[in-house]
Amino acid sequence: MTEERRIYAAYDDEGVYVYQAFKPTIVKAALENKTFGRGFNLERMTWIKPSFAWMLYRSGYATKTRQEAILKIKLSHDGFLSILRESVETSYNPRVYESADDWRITLKKSAVRHQWDPERYLTLGKHPTRRAIQIGIRGWVVQKYVSEWIIGLEEVTALAHEIKEAKEQKKDFPSVPEERVYEVDDELVRRLGITGTIDEQ
Repeated sequence: MTEERRIYAAYDDEGVYVYQAFKPTIVKAALENKTFGRGFNLERMTWIKPSFAWMLYRSGYATKTRQEAILKIKLSHDGFLSILRESVETSYNPRVYESADDWRITLKKSAVRHQWDPERYLTLGKHPTRRAIQIGIRGWVVQKYVSEWIIGLEEVTALAHEIKEAKEQKKDFPSVPEERVYEVDDELVRRLGITGTIDEQ
C-alpha cells in the first residue's frame, strides 16, 4: 500500500489544535496562566501533535508517568505555519537537501524538526497507510509558541480516560474533534515531505 503523509488536524478560522501531555501541575499552571508557565522548561525541545489519537497512544490514554494530563492547544494559523516553515525532517530527504551532510547541518541548527509516525486509531492500533506528523520545537520557536502563538488551552484528560474506558468495556467511543486535511503551500509540501492521498498515487 502507498503511504499517505499529510497533516490531519482539527481547526477553524481562528487556528489549529495540537496536543501535548504533561504532569498535572504543569497543565494546571498553564490553564491558570492561559499559556505555559510554572514547570514548563523553555530550554528543552518540546513536541506538539495535531493527531489526538497519536497523543493517546504516546501517553497511554494519559496514564504514563509525567504524561498524566493532556492539553488541547489552539495555535494561530500564522503561528502554526511559522513553525512548519522552520521545520527539518528527522530523516534525510534528497528532494529537499542536496546531500546528507547538508541535511545533518541544517537539522542540527534548526529550531524545529518533524517526523512522520504511524497514525493511530482511538483503540491505539496502527492505521494501515496514514502517517501522523509530530513536531519538535526549541529555542526561539518555543519562546514565540508560549508568548505569542497560543490562543487557547483546554484540558482533555477526562476525554482520554473516557476513551480508554470505552475501549476496555467495548462500548461506543465518545465523540472527538474531527481532524481534516490541513492544506499547505507547495513549498511546505516539499519541505515536510508531504505525499498526496492514496487515490492520487
